[in-house]
Amino acid sequence: MFGSKRNEPGGSDMPRAISPLNSGHPGIPAQPNPAPRPVMAAGTPGGGASVIGADLTIVGNLQSNGEVHIEGTVQGDLTAARLVVGPHAKITGSLIAEDVVVQGTVMGSIRGNRVTLQSSSKVEGDILHQSLAIEQGAFFEGKSRRSDAPTQLQAVSAAAS
Repeated sequence: MFGSKRNEPGGSDMPRAISPLNSGHPGIPAQPNPAPRPVMAAGTPGGGASVIGADLTIVGNLQSNGEVHIEGTVQGDLTAARLVVGPHAKITGSLIAEDVVVQGTVMGSIRGNRVTLQSSSKVEGDILHQSLAIEQGAFFEGKSRRSDAPTQLQAVSAAAS
C-alpha cells in the first residue's frame, strides 16, 4: 500500500543509513543538511541560557555574555549577564553578574547590581550590590556592601580600601 522496496532490485527491509546529505530524492542534487538553528530566548543577549547540569563538575573560570543556570558544581569564578544558582548547585569562587539569583551554595564573593538570596540558599562570602534581597530561611555569612557600580573592577578596589 505505501510502496515498499521489497520487490525492487537492490531493495530490502533493512533501514537505510542516514547520510549527512539530503540526497534521498531522485532528481534533486545532494546538498548538505542545514545546521540546526539555536533557540533564541527573549530578553537575553545572544539567545537562550547556558545550563551547567546537575551531573557536571567544572574546575576553572567561566565567562558568558548571556544567562547561565548552574545546577552542578563549579570550582572557579563565574562572570555573566545573569546567573542563576540552582538549589542543588555548589560553587566555590566568585560570581559577577548584573543579576544574581542564589538558591544553592556559594562559597565566595558575589558582585551584582541585583542580588537575591532565596530561602534555600547558603552563601559564605561578601556581597557587593546595588540592591540585595534575602528571603527568610536563607543562610548568609559575610559582609554586605552597597555600591553604585558593583560589577566594575574599580568598585572592588575602592571597596577594599
